[in-house]
Amino acid sequence: SVGYAGGEKNNPSYYEVCSGITGHAEVVKVVWNVNKIDISDLLKMFWECHNPTQKNRQGNDIGTQYRSAIFCTDKDQKIKVEKFIQSIKHLHKNKIVTEVSVNKNFFNAENYHMNYFQRNSSTSYCQIIIKPKLEKFKKLFKDKYT
Repeated sequence: SVGYAGGEKNNPSYYEVCSGITGHAEVVKVVWNVNKIDISDLLKMFWECHNPTQKNRQGNDIGTQYRSAIFCTDKDQKIKVEKFIQSIKHLHKNKIVTEVSVNKNFFNAENYHMNYFQRNSSTSYCQIIIKPKLEKFKKLFKDKYT
């Protein structure tokens, strides 16, 4: 599910999140079967698909809502994420600025954000920004992609 997390306001709207007043980031909620995939596999996917060294942005998208963040569901998960970051930080010439915190509040985005790429795949943003990331993901993780 796509949505918002990490901020103060309950049930924020996309426009409120984009304004920066809520403190939320645009996020994806990932639910997985721990018996089939390890958290380290998910973290590898996350790091390959975005830049963890850009503060409050991803490419041309700028603002706190675009910060690199992982919102864990509990302290144990947070410890695993922090250990993973320590194990890969030497691979980046710039400092990893990914925010890692325990946050159980996730708010679903509005319906028009759900399946955004599928519904808008011909737009220039989807073609230039999203499609190359999806292709990279599918190539790198073809054994895990379904």
